[in-house]
Amino acid sequence: MTSQTPTTSAPEHVRYMRLALDEARKSIPIETAFCVGAVIVSSPEHHSQPAQIVATGYSRELPGNTHAEQCALDKLAGSEASSAGDGTELLDGASIYTTMEPCSTRLSGNVPCVQRILLSGIKTVYIGVEEPRDFVECEGTRLLREAGRQVFVVVDPSDPDLGNTCLQVARGK
Repeated sequence: MTSQTPTTSAPEHVRYMRLALDEARKSIPIETAFCVGAVIVSSPEHHSQPAQIVATGYSRELPGNTHAEQCALDKLAGSEASSAGDGTELLDGASIYTTMEPCSTRLSGNVPCVQRILLSGIKTVYIGVEEPRDFVECEGTRLLREAGRQVFVVVDPSDPDLGNTCLQVARGK
């Protein structure tokens, strides 16, 4: 996929992406899947408090060949913070930072991460790198945009290799 995705280098986005990269490093590498990390951040515009991390996740953190975004969303749905509901109120206008473009196809038959994001209140997706064609042809960015979500690639002006680092970690290196 040729990247025409807009970029951002705002310090808060770089910080959250680095936290997602820390999550990705917790993944146990396997040959048939990527190691990805995700961080979900609440929207200060939809809540009476500053933006805050409401959930994190990494590939295969939970049982069942789970992806990072899936883990973060599932953990939020089951957390005490969401005891008044299913966690969806915390997702209203939220952002997700994921070290790799959310999947649009799951070979395992699980629900793709793009569909999970579209079913949530998450409005903005920040990625470290677009998914390479190692396993499938990913159309996550296109599908998210077509559904009205904003997608940005996070670029760190002080570390131009951030995207390459996300890809190396994804491949278990």
